[in-house]
Amino acid sequence: MDKSIEGVVIKNLRVIPDERGWLMEILRCDEPHFKTFGQVYITTAYPGVVKAWHYHKKQTDNFTCICGMMKVVIYDSRTESPTHQKLMELFIGEKNPALISVPPGVIHGFKAIGTATAYFLSIPTLPYNYQEPDEFRLAPDTHEIPYDWGLAPGLKHG
Repeated sequence: MDKSIEGVVIKNLRVIPDERGWLMEILRCDEPHFKTFGQVYITTAYPGVVKAWHYHKKQTDNFTCICGMMKVVIYDSRTESPTHQKLMELFIGEKNPALISVPPGVIHGFKAIGTATAYFLSIPTLPYNYQEPDEFRLAPDTHEIPYDWGLAPGLKHG
């Protein structure tokens, strides 16, 4: 699997500990990959649950796993991209803190791995538009993406 997709940015996050606890910066407005602020939200996935696939036409997704671990898979569906049809598979979370920035048109999803609920922190560049959502979905087992999440037959994830 190719480890880079045009426009996708992976930022290793640094934990700064002291005797009181720790701090970890996720996204700063003075970083080169920062575009704009839309909103901040958290979603969770129970162990083994897949939340895939989706993409946006306008917004960039910036996300990390702040608790637990997740497998993130990214697929470049943009026909004009030099990395068209490339896949990336990343493991992020407590054991590998990283921020992932995914540009518009790039399809992505994740699976909670391990035995704990995964907490996914998202900072998209646009707020969710309830009247006209910039959210487009495909089934986790779509034949359009050459990836197998290892779903059990009869189970619906997404």
